[in-house]
Amino acid sequence: MILNGSEILVECLKEQGVDTVFGYPGGAVLNIYDALYKHQHEIKHYLTSHEQGAAHAADGYARSTGKVGVCIATSGPGACNLVTGIATAYMDSIPIVAITGNVGLSLLGKDSFQEVDITGVTMPITKHNYIVKDVTKLAETVRKAFYIARKGRPGPVLIDITKDVTAAECEYTPAEPYKIEKRVKTITDEDINAAIELIRSSKKPFMYCGGGCINAEASAEIIKLVESQDMPVSSSAMGLGVIPSDHPNYTGMIGMHGTKTSNLLTNECDLFIAMGARFSDRVATNFNKFAPNAKVLHIDIDPAEINKNIVTTQSVIGDVNEICKRLNAGLERIERREWISEVEKYKKEFPLKYADDGKLKPQYIMERINAICKGEEIIVTEVGQHQMWACQFIETKYPRHFLTSGGLGTMGYGLGAAIGAKVANPDKVVFNIAGDGCFYMNHIEMATAVANDVPIIEIVINNHVLGMVRQWQDLFYDARYSQTNLDKATDFIKLGEAYKAVTFNVTKPEEVDDAIKQAIAANKPALIVCEIDRDEKVFPMIPAGKSSEDMITFDDYETMQNG
Repeated sequence: MILNGSEILVECLKEQGVDTVFGYPGGAVLNIYDALYKHQHEIKHYLTSHEQGAAHAADGYARSTGKVGVCIATSGPGACNLVTGIATAYMDSIPIVAITGNVGLSLLGKDSFQEVDITGVTMPITKHNYIVKDVTKLAETVRKAFYIARKGRPGPVLIDITKDVTAAECEYTPAEPYKIEKRVKTITDEDINAAIELIRSSKKPFMYCGGGCINAEASAEIIKLVESQDMPVSSSAMGLGVIPSDHPNYTGMIGMHGTKTSNLLTNECDLFIAMGARFSDRVATNFNKFAPNAKVLHIDIDPAEINKNIVTTQSVIGDVNEICKRLNAGLERIERREWISEVEKYKKEFPLKYADDGKLKPQYIMERINAICKGEEIIVTEVGQHQMWACQFIETKYPRHFLTSGGLGTMGYGLGAAIGAKVANPDKVVFNIAGDGCFYMNHIEMATAVANDVPIIEIVINNHVLGMVRQWQDLFYDARYSQTNLDKATDFIKLGEAYKAVTFNVTKPEEVDDAIKQAIAANKPALIVCEIDRDEKVFPMIPAGKSSEDMITFDDYETMQNG
């Protein structure tokens, strides 16, 4: 059949099973939006307040489902506003397809109105990108983009389409999506057998799970491996939910703000198993002193990650789920009672803690979410202290239930991502845990939630400062608080009311439960503003570039303060 480029694009989206897109129209994508109008009963479009919100919403949709998220923006500033969201997805290996318009082919390279070389801009932060200048190549380009976004290590792909291509006509022939094959050809018997021997011969194995475990849908096989080998297991922020928080072998997050137990075990283990993780500097805070007594087994889908930051003893490259199946098939059950006893001792001796002085504490808020929702909710976070409190104190039961910007650390990520997650999971309660600094960056997306009746719950941990930066200034810059105080006149409650959100102001511990329960019961976009002290800190903390031996715990800080 003969269709124009915009209609071909929409038909290709339908081929890929896309029924939801997030975006913001403009001149270069008018034809695309006209086609979307004609297909509005098949593809639901969510108009965000800013293009960055659309990119984050596509990301949240993808993280919470494993499907490809889709966002659309016009040329020039619209396309540029997607960049931070694309980079966020790239750093965390999230499959999104960003579709941008551009000026007509005859205007390219002439500094035309709203012209930007967006493929040049996004080349370092996409798995691949395209500029389509010929309508006959459009359908195949869209199909390849979705395939690349999903295959192997997932990630974002950008398709830039000149405006004349969206109007030009050509023959369109429907096609099935390319089949995604698991990456198993790289998994050799030699590598599996070597990994089995390392695990079998170790007395003190310790596992660390990253976001790749979630992408591989490997949680069940990993739990089976952990239990059969009687080993402790931790996770990065990206890996939260791979192991249920209440699993007896789970020791909490690892790294800069990880538990003391996880970091002590890293020092004491004789085999460190990294599963679907990349040894970022937030985990291996000092590469030279990381896991000093251990052999390192690295299992990952991306060969570029092997020996990039930490030298490995053995690696297995390929789909993490398939690798775990083969390991489980080759390993007999073993008990490591002495090692597990040591782990239990550490967990009892070094629990996460905070001051119980009768004031409203952010950690307490997380604990009340646990008590009320029992791990069935989806948690999204912004970036900062509140993010780390959530990582530490939220009990996550399932993969894809804790969404956070781990690699790029994007302030402003959470609200758009929460909208995307709620759209994808309408039966789940979705919270976005924010700080006031992040809320200043993205509160305009509350208008998106209200306009589209997306009942997310925004919890703002309001300490009137840029909390994490202030914490560093306090600890390492002699309390020179340069530009971190946010003593602005903005009334968040009135702002929430102006957006027509259900709003709650929480200043005391006894007010927390009612606010959360009422927000859930309202089933409308809600804003809960929680006033906390500006000097609340996130502990434990390993200073940047230091090792776990230099960890500052809550007790250490109390001792320092009391002098």
